Amino acid sequence: MTRTTRLGVIMNGVSGRMGYRQHLVRSILAIREEGGVLLSDGSRVMPDPVLVGRDEDKLRVLAERHGLEHWTTDLDAVLADPEYPLYADFLVTTKRVDAIRRAIAAGKDIYTEKPTAESFADALDLARRAREAGVKSGVVHDKLYLPGLQKLRRLIDSGFFGRILSVRGEFGYWVFEGDWQTAQRPSWNYRAEDGGGITSDMFAHWNYVIENLFGSISSVYARAVTHIPQRVDEHGVTYPATADDAAYAIFELANGAVVQLNSSWAVRVHRKELVEFQVDGTLGSAVVGLFGAEIQPRNATPKPVWNPDVPDPRDYLGDWHELPENDVFENGFKTQWEQFIRHVAEDAPYTFDLLAGARGVRLSEEGLRSSAEGAASISRR
Repeated sequence: MTRTTRLGVIMNGVSGRMGYRQHLVRSILAIREEGGVLLSDGSRVMPDPVLVGRDEDKLRVLAERHGLEHWTTDLDAVLADPEYPLYADFLVTTKRVDAIRRAIAAGKDIYTEKPTAESFADALDLARRAREAGVKSGVVHDKLYLPGLQKLRRLIDSGFFGRILSVRGEFGYWVFEGDWQTAQRPSWNYRAEDGGGITSDMFAHWNYVIENLFGSISSVYARAVTHIPQRVDEHGVTYPATADDAAYAIFELANGAVVQLNSSWAVRVHRKELVEFQVDGTLGSAVVGLFGAEIQPRNATPKPVWNPDVPDPRDYLGDWHELPENDVFENGFKTQWEQFIRHVAEDAPYTFDLLAGARGVRLSEEGLRSSAEGAASISRR
């Protein structure tokens, strides 16, 4: 009979959209339905969550909906409970540092959303505290687990691109202002005083995507702007948008490649998916999104000729070839949860720790500094 060990998990901020949908329902509950996380010795670890938040009624409803027994509004009490050795944080960024510091002080292993802090100094402090306390830490790196980016990883590992020359990325969509249509994102995202801003949000993602797929970042030039200066919140109250809702950036890599990334909540989508990356190399190119991946190898590249006098009859999009679905990709949040639980339970390798999260916060700071100063900012890594 398979031996199963319980792992108590404190899930703080689980009533939020990301904490609920991706971390509770699609990760922890899905893992529980499958009988826990399989370890290398054939045994299993079963995560047992306690839901934590400020709203007692919301927590009770979530617990009853999913048949969970444990929930509380008293974070300090559950941090003091040895039955829950793992703390998971899905709070808004402004609340995260204090909660994680308390969890580290209580000797808990840490798993957290990003950005891990509002400032690089605080993010680095969290990494230092975790190291000195001897606790394990993990930071969500969900974009690397997207099917499209996993296909891209496979292309890179196969040598398909040759030498990568450049990467161009487009991310974003139109977030309604909240007046005649409600906004798809919470209003705090557009208030700098509440930790909002697309630079601090997305550069934490772009840092790990770039450094894990393409190379180390040596400098960044960015322009962060607020295109929509006024929005309407969840209660119908008009408020000034003080945070940037778009960021346009060029990242230079130590290996000579150049990455251009546009991030915007004020753009209408004219592409197949909400995020797309085009990677161009000496031997081939690829365009990947959340799921899809198309390639154009060197020996199948057309030879365009510029002629503005006559319409060009060529179907350039038809010159690309869709990659086959050779793998089954699970939900990336669930996959990373399984990896981190194995790291906690049997010390399996895991690289996405609080120090990796701090590097993402640093890139956000460098991007905002570049935007404020109008010059490239050297990333001191």
